[in-house]
Amino acid sequence: MQKYRDFLGLGIAGNFALHLAQAGELEDFKNIITTDEAAPKGMFPFYLPSFVNNAKYILSTYPLSSTTIKLPSQHVNIQAEPEVALICDLEYENNRVSKITPTHFGAYNDCSIRVAGAAKISDKKNWGADSKGISENLINIDSFTNGSIMDNYSICSFLKRDDELHAYGENVELLGYSYFYEKLLDWMLKQINTQEDFGPLEPLSQYILECQNPNKAIISIGATRYTPYGESTFLKESDELFVILYNHTILSLEKIIESIKNNTLEALQISLLRQKVVR
Repeated sequence: MQKYRDFLGLGIAGNFALHLAQAGELEDFKNIITTDEAAPKGMFPFYLPSFVNNAKYILSTYPLSSTTIKLPSQHVNIQAEPEVALICDLEYENNRVSKITPTHFGAYNDCSIRVAGAAKISDKKNWGADSKGISENLINIDSFTNGSIMDNYSICSFLKRDDELHAYGENVELLGYSYFYEKLLDWMLKQINTQEDFGPLEPLSQYILECQNPNKAIISIGATRYTPYGESTFLKESDELFVILYNHTILSLEKIIESIKNNTLEALQISLLRQKVVR
């Protein structure tokens, strides 16, 4: 999967209630002051399509795969992060992002290293090729506003280990995101243009300028909550991960689970990310 090689890759931290606490990351953001209690904590780069002088070199390594998660060579805990990715058009004025237009959405895995004391969020987000996941099945966005197609979608995720299927993330509606639609777009625009090099955060506008203002971006909008199993289970070789976005007005969670067990997911109208964990 090379089609996003020229895209900017950004993520959002803390856009779903309780996830940061489950991931053991609240301490990382203790000095980050937000405009309101529900606001996300910040944004981070997971992929820069050009080498950037002041960014870590690994961020210019293309990390996306639709089929595989490759574990790092070092022995660290790796946890999947099921979430939604937006494919976006970016516009600029005076070398600042002036408009973000989401055009498609899809299932995404913001797979992360779980290590205490990392200097930056991005230190845990890209360790090389096949360290992130995005579905090949994207869904067109008619309008990124209330009343649009995304109102009808939910996200669920599962881990298959030793032929047993476990719910990994909670089954939740996309409207459960703390910031969504216009509120999220306004926040992202301000955050990208004003975020400074402070604590776990990095100066995104500087990075983007050094990447020569990419006109396309993948923005992952925040991991959803784990089930108790997902919160306590790290990935290991031979696991199989499923992240699924589905129209809950047409399909039921029971139908999704049945289709995983019968290996008939591909017949459903969903955004499916299915990744094998390898070394």
